[in-house]
Amino acid sequence: MSEWPSIGVVIPTHDRPRQVRAALRSVLTQFYPGRIEAVVVFDRAKPDEELAADGERPVRVVKNERTPGLAGARNTGIAALETDLVAFLDDDDEWLPGKLPAQVAALGTDAEMCTTAIEVDYRGRRNARLAERTAVRHADLLRSRMMMLHSSTFVFRRSALMGGLGLVAEDAPGSQNEDWDMLLRAARRRPIAHVDTPLALVNWAGSHFETRWDTKISSLRWILDRHPEIHGSPEGSARVYGQIACWHAAIGDRREALRWALKAARSNPGEPRAAVAAAAAAGLVGVPTVMAALHRRGRGI
Repeated sequence: MSEWPSIGVVIPTHDRPRQVRAALRSVLTQFYPGRIEAVVVFDRAKPDEELAADGERPVRVVKNERTPGLAGARNTGIAALETDLVAFLDDDDEWLPGKLPAQVAALGTDAEMCTTAIEVDYRGRRNARLAERTAVRHADLLRSRMMMLHSSTFVFRRSALMGGLGLVAEDAPGSQNEDWDMLLRAARRRPIAHVDTPLALVNWAGSHFETRWDTKISSLRWILDRHPEIHGSPEGSARVYGQIACWHAAIGDRREALRWALKAARSNPGEPRAAVAAAAAAGLVGVPTVMAALHRRGRGI
């Protein structure tokens, strides 16, 4: 490639001083011939100015001035950049060597967004999650959230974010499922380029969102309202209904858990989350116990 595009990296953070330094280090040590700059966005936390740096790979520290939460912090970072490309990285994740050159090559001249496979770390146990494809289409994302397309792998053309694709949805409850919304919006415009090699290390232990059951419910209902075509996919709708059922079971709302489990089973009789939710509603198993067992295999509910 004769001229490598400049890349701006947005790292939102909240009270994770050790993890954010590791995340930033994984950016600054990437082999990439083009320009890289990073913006660390402090959300509801005092900015740590010690992270700021000049030089060939500058780092800026800013405060989230938009909607409190992950979405507003990401949009604050996007607005602070003028690079050709914009990449996201969560403060508790890290990039692996070779990520940026591979994604820039995969973007080519047509794609507006690129993702990679991931390696999931759950309490020291690691599992690779692959998509088994090099392009992700809208129909793929209706059938499945495709969790390996993690936001810490996202790379966009900034012109798309500031144009037809748009910014991260700040009305997503608790800034959850805003990443799936972004994927669906991007894939509706054109296929998402994908590098099916694990090039990001994603930490699943200690997430801010792991047990916020009410927010999980409201954010899934938000995504169903925003993308009603999900209802038309038997597999995709059953997965979401089953998740909602599980989260209702987790908060002890047996009636709603069983109602959503039934919806899931009607949409796709083979949907396993319906059975999990029913068992949890009956007190036979705890949702956190099931989640922990799945996380150890690099999977989730």
